[in-house]
Amino acid sequence: MTEYEVWKPSALLGPLPVALVSCAEKDHPENRNLLTIAWAGTVNSEPPMLSISVRQSRYSYGLIRDSGEFVVNLTDRQLCRAADFCGVRSGRDLDKAAACGLRYRPAEGLETAPAVEGAPVSLSCRVRERMELGSHDLFLADIVAVSVRADLMEEDGSLHLERAGLMAYNHGLYQELGRVAGFFGWSVARPEVFRRRMKAYRKPDRPGGGKGEKRPGKEEYR
Repeated sequence: MTEYEVWKPSALLGPLPVALVSCAEKDHPENRNLLTIAWAGTVNSEPPMLSISVRQSRYSYGLIRDSGEFVVNLTDRQLCRAADFCGVRSGRDLDKAAACGLRYRPAEGLETAPAVEGAPVSLSCRVRERMELGSHDLFLADIVAVSVRADLMEEDGSLHLERAGLMAYNHGLYQELGRVAGFFGWSVARPEVFRRRMKAYRKPDRPGGGKGEKRPGKEEYR
């Protein structure tokens, strides 16, 4: 029989996304900031919605509250160091993007908050509701647009996010997502379908899957 230790209640849920959240001041959108958040997640499909939880003491909290906008930028290995830096330094003290060598780009569907250049995926969000929960406030938001880096797309329009090398946050550690173990519905798929799909996912030379490839420019987002 498997043995367990029983701990006191805690938010020990993992792995979590490494979300690099970008936002800006409502009346002065040139004043922009980055905040790294692990407490983020999908909450609804139709309409598409997500949530992020932010402490009121954070500099970005007021920017998001007042502007009603933010962008969730997914991170890969190349953005991992910047994501950690943006999670431990305050925008009150410095320009985080400049310190990390990051650039902003306009976010689709938003007026104030920018997106991060080079992020695999950027989700433009408009705040629907703010809920005070205790240590954090939860911002419930509508996803108004999604920008996907072109190297993650096939000509037929299919998305291959497994190529991105997305980062996950796991009990204080940043870990890169690795080998594909299955796909949605694989437990009931016919053996030949499973083999065909998995063979495609595990090709080491798939387009966009190699390291050191040139990042697409601004015009290469879809």
